[in-house]
Amino acid sequence: MINPVIFSFTILGLTLTLRWYGVLVMLGVVVGGWVAEKEINRRGGNGSAVWDAMVWVIPAGVIGARLWYVVNATLGGNAYYMQNPVQILNIPQGGLHFFGGLLFGAIALFYYMRSNKLDPWLFLDAIAPVTLIGQAVARPANFINQELYGPPTTLPWGIPIDAAHRIPAFSSLGLYPVDTTRFHPTFAYEMVWNFLAAALLLWIARRYAEKIKPGTILGGWLVLAGVGRALIEIFRPDQPKIPGTAISYSALVSVLMAVAGAIILLARFGKIKLGSFTFPDAYQIAAAPVAAPEPAPAPAPKPEPAPKPVKAKKPKKTETVKRTSRLKKK
Repeated sequence: MINPVIFSFTILGLTLTLRWYGVLVMLGVVVGGWVAEKEINRRGGNGSAVWDAMVWVIPAGVIGARLWYVVNATLGGNAYYMQNPVQILNIPQGGLHFFGGLLFGAIALFYYMRSNKLDPWLFLDAIAPVTLIGQAVARPANFINQELYGPPTTLPWGIPIDAAHRIPAFSSLGLYPVDTTRFHPTFAYEMVWNFLAAALLLWIARRYAEKIKPGTILGGWLVLAGVGRALIEIFRPDQPKIPGTAISYSALVSVLMAVAGAIILLARFGKIKLGSFTFPDAYQIAAAPVAAPEPAPAPAPKPEPAPKPVKAKKPKKTETVKRTSRLKKK
């Protein structure tokens, strides 16, 4: 197995640790940001604004992901965080949930777009498929951490999980020996689904670039992301369930996402009406600032005429010469 910690060192009494989880999550953010920038530019917007927006989105996303994880665990009957509230801040211990990061990140993104007068439909349609890519890029970290796996399987792609990382349902080494038991790589299923869904949405956005309307890609993303996660939840025995049911809270949210996406698509194509709400027919592209005309160059100074040459005057004959000539005549 790969060590989750890349390296760790202590300076001034403070231990700094670099983990594969953090590296892969940030790699997913960078890759997603790069693709989002290209998609926004392709639609005529200012793609570089994505990197400015990340100043707001990333911190909000981390906070939301942590809070959602804590609430999800608490609803599932885990009283650890209520008994040790200071541990809510212990993010390196582990525990981030994608839905919380998505929700809080979206709120921060909307605030940024509104503050900078950017078209939210353009940004949401461009960024929605990218969230699937970013999430997929970070998923191998779950393999390194030996987490988010499913039930035992005999399929050839099953993965081993050591005793220290077994959830209570599979902690019995008599029933599930470490050497022979393999588990569904649930994170890998989600990674493959996300890559395929993102590729489909990006292909549609480019193939029908002239016909597609604002909100279509967002609606498609909600459907595909919701359906995919709902199916994945079938293989997630570690997820807290709604009391009295076999449905996890994450599965419920996933289904609601898919339903919301279907409603957006039906309304977008005129099959249903959402009261007085109407979709824009085109993205609102901010006009590029008109550059001030450069001042005309000053005319070059005319060269001064060359001075006329002065003719040398013939020297006058001296008085001595005149007298000599007179003497000769006499």
